[in-house]
Amino acid sequence: MLWIKAFHVIFMVCWFAGIFYLPRLFVNHAMATDTTVRDQLALMERKLYRFITPFMVLTIGLGLWLASYNWSYFFNSGWFITKICLVFLLVIYHFYCGRCIERLDSGEDQRGHVFYRVFNELPVLILFAVVILVVVRPF
Repeated sequence: MLWIKAFHVIFMVCWFAGIFYLPRLFVNHAMATDTTVRDQLALMERKLYRFITPFMVLTIGLGLWLASYNWSYFFNSGWFITKICLVFLLVIYHFYCGRCIERLDSGEDQRGHVFYRVFNELPVLILFAVVILVVVRPF
C-alpha cells in the first residue's frame, strides 16, 4: 500500500507541475503578437497537455486504488468527500485547459493575459486545500 501511495503522490506532483505551467504558457500566448512565437507556444501547449494527461489518469487511478482498501472509512469522511470534489474541479480545470489550447491555437480566444494570470492561480488554491484536507483532516 505504501508503494501505491508513493506513486500516487509522485504522479500528483507531476500533474500539478504541468497544470501550473500550462496556463503560464497561455499568458505568454495571449501576449504574443508574432505569429512564429504564437505557433511555438501552441506547439508547447499541446505537447505539455498530452504529457500531463496520463499523470492525471494515474493520480486518480492510484487514489481510487488506495481508497478501495477502506471504502467505508473514506466515503464517510467529510475531508475525503471534500477532497474528491476538489479533484473533480481540478479535472474540469484540466479539460478546460485543453479547450483553451484549441481556442488559442485557432485564434478564437480573445481573452487577455490578465484573465490567464488569474486562471493560473486556481490550481494553487486547490492544491493548498487538498493538502490541508489530507494532512489535517479537519472534518
